[in-house]
Amino acid sequence: MKLEHVAIWTDNLETLKTFYQHYFGGIPNGKYTNEKKGFESYFLTFQSGARLELMSMKGVPANQNDTVQAQHKGIIHLAFGVESMQEVNQKAEELRADGYTILSGPRKTGDGYYEFETLDPDKNRLEVTAVYSD
Repeated sequence: MKLEHVAIWTDNLETLKTFYQHYFGGIPNGKYTNEKKGFESYFLTFQSGARLELMSMKGVPANQNDTVQAQHKGIIHLAFGVESMQEVNQKAEELRADGYTILSGPRKTGDGYYEFETLDPDKNRLEVTAVYSD
């Protein structure tokens, strides 16, 4: 069994699509629109086959979870895996240079990963990770 996709509600559909396409190589499908419901979405497919659904519809309330200061139960981040510690460093520098905040790292974790944490344009928490061995 595999995780097929994860979905994110957004008021910034085009911005998020561009972000995940540009920085993480997601390939978007054509926009799906249901005019009756006022619903729009994209699926972005990543190299691994995993997909991210970005959805927008008026009336969906804002998420009360503060992904930076006070995390709460439930899904809290997406993690993108790369092949090397060097790739983690490169992605962190690319995002930092483009004005994105690096919340922590790059650093080695106690469970065998080298990672950094950042936020997408909607402040969804992201990790970029690589397995390391000493």
